[in-house]
Amino acid sequence: MNKAFTRERDDADGEESVAAAPPAGGRNYITPQGYARLRAELMQLIDEERPQVVDVVHWAASNGDRSENGDYLYGKKRLREIDRRIRFLTRRLEIAEVTDPSVHHGRDQVFFGATVTYAEPSGQERSVTIMGVDEADSARGQVSWISPIARALLKAHQGDVVKLATPAGVQEIQVLEVSYPAPGAAA
Repeated sequence: MNKAFTRERDDADGEESVAAAPPAGGRNYITPQGYARLRAELMQLIDEERPQVVDVVHWAASNGDRSENGDYLYGKKRLREIDRRIRFLTRRLEIAEVTDPSVHHGRDQVFFGATVTYAEPSGQERSVTIMGVDEADSARGQVSWISPIARALLKAHQGDVVKLATPAGVQEIQVLEVSYPAPGAAA
């Protein structure tokens, strides 16, 4: 069959369709800063990038033969990618539950948004910040609230020893310090 008559699936890459499933319980906790970043990306795609690509596709289509028109073919593909990302961001923002971690400032119990320093059985100390699924960045020491380490630490107090299930077996880790951003401070 001629490729021109086949329909390309919207979730061809599949990466966002897997991530688009809501986390456990249907909640998508996110910090105010993370929500603002996702919303800014959505608005930039809708207000700036998509109209520019539409203009290029319109121009390329007016040039005639579309079957060998690189600007047209690439533009249509880019439009599908932009539309897919817009749908993904829209769904994520609809189920987002904005939670400000600074309301827990000064507490020693682990909740969403806490930066926790803990000691592993080997004595090595590590710090992680518990963030939303869409904003966690492991390179910056951030973990999502549904990760195994976050689930083990949530609701623990400073000084508690918690059990963490790892592929190597269950480890006991000790919570050394719990901190939150100060009210009004940007993360």
